[in-house]
Amino acid sequence: MNEDSVIDSSPIKKYGWSVKLNHIFPEKRSQGFMPTWHQLYPIIPLIFRYLIYTIKCYFKGKAPVMDYVKTMNGKQIYGVPIGGIGCGTIGRGFQGEFCRYQLTPGVYSYNIVAANQFIVTIRNENGKTIYQQVLSPRPQPRQELSCWKWQFPGWNAQYRALYPQSWTTYKILEHNIILTCHQISPVIPHNYKDSSVPGAAFVWSVENCGDEQKDVSITFTFKNGIGGQEDKAGGCWNESFSRSDVSGVQIHQFINDVSCTYAIGAKNQSNSSVSTMTWFDPCSNGEKIWQDLLEDGELCQGEKKSPKTKRGQETAAAVCVKLKVPSGATSRAEFALAWDMPKIRFFESSNIYKRFYTTYFGDDGLVADVLCKYVLDNFRNWIEWVDKWQSSVLDDLDLPDWYKSALFNETYFVSDGGTIWLTPFDANQLEPSDPRNEYGHFGYLEGHEYRMYNTYDVHYYASFTLAKLWPRLQEILQYDLMDSILKSDKTKQWELYDGSIEDRKVANSVPHDLGDPYEDPFIRINAYPIHDVSKWRDLNLKFVLQCYRDWKFFKKQQYIEDMWPKICTVMHVAEKWDTDHDGLIENGGSPDQTYDSWVMTGPSAYCCSLWVAALHCTKDIASELKDEKALHHYTQLFEKAKLAFEKKLWNGEYYNFDSASNPGAHTIMADQLCGLWYLRASGVQNEVFIDTHVKSALKKIFDFNVMKFKNGTIGAVNGMKPDGKVDMVTVQSEEVWTGVVYGLAALMMHEGMVEEAFKTAHGVYNVVYNIIGMGFETPEALYAEKWYRAIGYMRPLSIWALQHAWELRKRKNMVLLKFP
Repeated sequence: MNEDSVIDSSPIKKYGWSVKLNHIFPEKRSQGFMPTWHQLYPIIPLIFRYLIYTIKCYFKGKAPVMDYVKTMNGKQIYGVPIGGIGCGTIGRGFQGEFCRYQLTPGVYSYNIVAANQFIVTIRNENGKTIYQQVLSPRPQPRQELSCWKWQFPGWNAQYRALYPQSWTTYKILEHNIILTCHQISPVIPHNYKDSSVPGAAFVWSVENCGDEQKDVSITFTFKNGIGGQEDKAGGCWNESFSRSDVSGVQIHQFINDVSCTYAIGAKNQSNSSVSTMTWFDPCSNGEKIWQDLLEDGELCQGEKKSPKTKRGQETAAAVCVKLKVPSGATSRAEFALAWDMPKIRFFESSNIYKRFYTTYFGDDGLVADVLCKYVLDNFRNWIEWVDKWQSSVLDDLDLPDWYKSALFNETYFVSDGGTIWLTPFDANQLEPSDPRNEYGHFGYLEGHEYRMYNTYDVHYYASFTLAKLWPRLQEILQYDLMDSILKSDKTKQWELYDGSIEDRKVANSVPHDLGDPYEDPFIRINAYPIHDVSKWRDLNLKFVLQCYRDWKFFKKQQYIEDMWPKICTVMHVAEKWDTDHDGLIENGGSPDQTYDSWVMTGPSAYCCSLWVAALHCTKDIASELKDEKALHHYTQLFEKAKLAFEKKLWNGEYYNFDSASNPGAHTIMADQLCGLWYLRASGVQNEVFIDTHVKSALKKIFDFNVMKFKNGTIGAVNGMKPDGKVDMVTVQSEEVWTGVVYGLAALMMHEGMVEEAFKTAHGVYNVVYNIIGMGFETPEALYAEKWYRAIGYMRPLSIWALQHAWELRKRKNMVLLKFP
């Protein structure tokens, strides 16, 4: 396969999320939801305590881990972000913006940087410039770069996103030129070197549909910083570089007091010439660079090094590729952007950590140009590997097109989830067989606004993406969680829900999270300030279920042997929640699980389905490891719990929400069989929950939570009353949780409800991507109208559980066809 055919093979024409650059979404929502008085009244003390907590945070100079006072509203602009995993990301808008920088771990800057652009220059056979245009439909900035020609006609340009790639096609009709920018980032399943690379390639195809040759230049401009006031702090300087067949410019700077070097570059090829401009002033009118390009379609480099900027100044650089494009031909220009920010420091930590890519490229902070060249030398491999990964889905004619877009585009959060991937910082304390010796430490935020790493009750849903695509990352995350179970932190923490003062971390409990980047994550765990999470009923059980699922996925005996002692520890603690010794754990009459404003009392369908499933897994592991005492104990307890679950919660149609003596106990909960989902995903086919009851419950959920809510167009509402009205007892009961919907759809798929599964999942995708324009910042929750909550959230990564269920179903059907 030749190089150009690799680029051309990508599925630009059909699959992915696609809009014109002048697209306007039919609905604009916000986070301005106001709870009803009935919902507010029980939490008034919590609100007052939260306000006090928030004021204290601001007084200390940091935002709360969950800021409900200054919520972010979606901009309806985002497309595929750039960058590998754990190295920081730079967001891109579908109109070509460089925006939403996340280079400082866990901290997002939502500025749109006007100076970061691609510019096209077209010259005719006589050497006359006949067209020059910024390839952006946005209007001219208010002050800077006024000499540039803005507002490319958006109706003549089309964007297509299929993460980690995107394509933007610009039709310059008056000159018979078609430009296509193919963007590719190194996010490649089962690849742990290239997937850590901080950079992306931009491959421009220039098609000349006219009857005369033209010279076409593409210029890439980029400035220092992330678009904020710190960009003017001074001390930045640029220098040109040349590495073999790559020429470009580096921008040296500090971002949040940490060294970071950008490098933009282009590949020198036989049919093109590359020129650079070491620096220009992005705050000026831009006339210098604009006129330079108008003159001959090339840049005048000037000095190889720029002077350092003074306070109040900014700096930018440019790289230009000039192509000769004969009539009827297509030529290509290859650009790259890379950044070298090898060492990071969390805000309240004195420790210096190294990003994982430094394992391969060094940590001296002098390799931005090396990374830039690496991107340009390897992007063809990335395209080939990504196409190979995605082809089994894209070529599956039984899958709907929207689903193919949803599956890959939701994967954006693996890199753009405030993600960190660090080299081992505790290697001397690890066993030789510990995977962290090789793969380090991994963390991603609960959400762009919920600033906690590896929030475990949510990761339970999202973890299918890691377990299927980057299993070593799931593995090292689990080892970090395993180590945290025995830890205790006696620091007193004010729990905002009830005002109690509790230890921040209680020994023998699974933590809620591994910390806040504004503190010292991995060291100071449990940043969540609302509840005493050691009393949560789901966390311990979700650890057991993930260990079991991973064991079945990874086929690694050492893994389950290492996890087994902690499984026994957390299950022993969980047993104490069965206060009446009927075999089922009881909720404590508080929101003691992931639905952290929704009170559960006594045995609940959600927590007890997790409990019964965890008991099944524990006895299965005990059998494998020949722990006869544990096997006997958990087999007896499992049989007892299984019977009690049916006796106490089954009502003839579905499983009751909980065992309270109020009408809310009969709410139809969309997530009532969350434990069964994991068993089915792990290959458990025997009857843990009565099959006819499962089918009945799922049918009830589909008929009521899906179809009676917005006519089945927005997924499944969390809680629906038996009379067909939404349960309004709390804001969370009336929400649609995007990640829960994908998990529910996966369970439906496991149970043979294929049409219902896709119908349920489609509602979420269609609303998020096509109606409200929240793609690439999918929120945690949707409301029936007007509102959403928590932009850029982890849980929707559960869509890979739906793909897993689909694959198991197809495999089973193939076996049945082969052996009828």
